[in-house]
Amino acid sequence: MAKVKITETVLRDAHQSLIATRMKTDDMLPIIDKLDKVGYASLECWGGATFDACLRFLNEDPWERLRKIKNTAKNTKLQMLLRGQNLLGYKHYADDVVEYFVQKAVANGIDIIRIFDALNDPRNIETAIKACKKEGGHAQGTVCYTISPVHNLDLFVKDAKQLEEMGADSICIKDMAGLLLPYTAYELVKALKENVKIPIQLHTHYTSGVASMTYLKAIEAGVDIVDCAISPMSMGTSQPPTEPLVATLKDTTYDTGYDLNLLSEIADYFRPIKEKYIKSGLLDVKVMGVDVNTLIYQVPGGMLSNLVSQLKQSNALDKFEEVLKEVPRVREDFGYPPLVTPTSQIVGTQAVLNVLTGERYKMVTKESKNLVKGEYGKTPAPVSKEIQDKILNGEEPITCRPADLIPPELESIKSQMKEYMEQDEDVLTYALFPQVAEGFFKYRQAQKYKIDSTMVDYENKIHPI
Repeated sequence: MAKVKITETVLRDAHQSLIATRMKTDDMLPIIDKLDKVGYASLECWGGATFDACLRFLNEDPWERLRKIKNTAKNTKLQMLLRGQNLLGYKHYADDVVEYFVQKAVANGIDIIRIFDALNDPRNIETAIKACKKEGGHAQGTVCYTISPVHNLDLFVKDAKQLEEMGADSICIKDMAGLLLPYTAYELVKALKENVKIPIQLHTHYTSGVASMTYLKAIEAGVDIVDCAISPMSMGTSQPPTEPLVATLKDTTYDTGYDLNLLSEIADYFRPIKEKYIKSGLLDVKVMGVDVNTLIYQVPGGMLSNLVSQLKQSNALDKFEEVLKEVPRVREDFGYPPLVTPTSQIVGTQAVLNVLTGERYKMVTKESKNLVKGEYGKTPAPVSKEIQDKILNGEEPITCRPADLIPPELESIKSQMKEYMEQDEDVLTYALFPQVAEGFFKYRQAQKYKIDSTMVDYENKIHPI
């Protein structure tokens, strides 16, 4: 057996999962040099919600963050998470925007792009895979893991083979809810290794408490790489901790070869940072525990807290159990989508509305309608005619690839935001988050011209955010 490799998630998914993606670039840069010496398969440091959070909450340019990390990490590949045709936003973008985004991500320092689609619809992944390959990047095709009457080993293998045929350089099993149990992981990895020739990587969350055991069984089945987070930023809704797995595999055929003393120094660096985020209230210790409801209701941890918050706002927390029972019913009605951004939010919100109004689908969100209509892609199981009729009110569902209906939009976006343009990448920032980007660009101008950002200079169109 080959040695197992680890992708370190502390710079992206770990803090996205624990502190709502609020780790600042200044907290990352001092430790990059040591992270770079470990020998990781890759450092996941970009994509997911980092782009939005940099602009919205930290007044940072996400492109600048990437360039700074690249500048220090000379030996380790940098990795990002991309939502296929959604990129890092919450809707489908035209192919020209997807292609330009991928081009710029690779040009600014990304080596590996993990590309996924919430519905596992390969049509929503293909453009990004081709663009990544064209730019010389490593395109990792992703299979979102979930449990339903239509999801089984055969379907996951079929999805993986399709991604391999599209040109994916490796396959990631993305278990966003922490539902993958150890012995199931063994069977899944074994089946994939027998059917695809490219490397297999496994990503999970500690939410349900089984993740380290799941990794061990996956490693025994031949998985090539697993995602871990350095211990202070691990467990709970984050990934399994890096050091215990390295110690467990030491002196076995799977030995990572990583230096535990170096990992210990990295952990020492992140401990006070974690304390800082606990004191600020950003890290709620509740997310550090094990939530067995994840396995009972097959609902990701973040989605559970979302449901609680929606019910609190309506003074209807007593309806929590009822909503939890409604979630799988809505999911069945909607064709068993995996529960990951954005489908987890769509299904959860619709379940809340169904319970609060006392009548199923009396009120339907725009997103629910779009999902049923096919605007997010093809659902794993067909949506029943009855549900389509009830929700679409006579509108015809679409069966083509959703992005086929979106004309090229890059040039019109450029003309909309040309007054803010300071680097090529700004057009992409604006394309993904127009209002948030505009606020950030105004802040950046104010900083650049050393203008007190509490003042408003209308003549120069410079405003505080």
